[in-house]
Amino acid sequence: MKNLFLRIKEKFTESSGEEGSEHKEDYVELGPESTQEGKSKIIVRPFVINDFDDIKPILDALREGYTIALINIRPLKEKDIVELKRAINKLKKTTDAIEGDIAGFGEDYIVITPSFAKVYRTKQTEEVKESGNNGSVETYE
Repeated sequence: MKNLFLRIKEKFTESSGEEGSEHKEDYVELGPESTQEGKSKIIVRPFVINDFDDIKPILDALREGYTIALINIRPLKEKDIVELKRAINKLKKTTDAIEGDIAGFGEDYIVITPSFAKVYRTKQTEEVKESGNNGSVETYE
């Protein structure tokens, strides 16, 4: 991407320095680096946690840094609340390590964002968070 801007800048500076001469090219050719796919894209990805082992792909996706995770925790919540708390604590530690943001989204979902994005919170949800339970994930309605 940086190379693309440098080439465009060179084209403009060449043409402004040669005002009396004819232009060799009337366009700027874009190379394959301008259509780069993959890591520059942000992905919003849904996940479902049925048991504690289901958090590994979530953690891997978060560590890549380009994934916003929407996690359905209902199956594990209905099955084993202790395992749910353990899974949420592990997700929270990873979120803190990547300097991301984590929040409850309704009663059955958690959203986790990378460092460049934050979860919108109203004043009401901030008050709930401050009076919450020692830094664990809150459910916001």
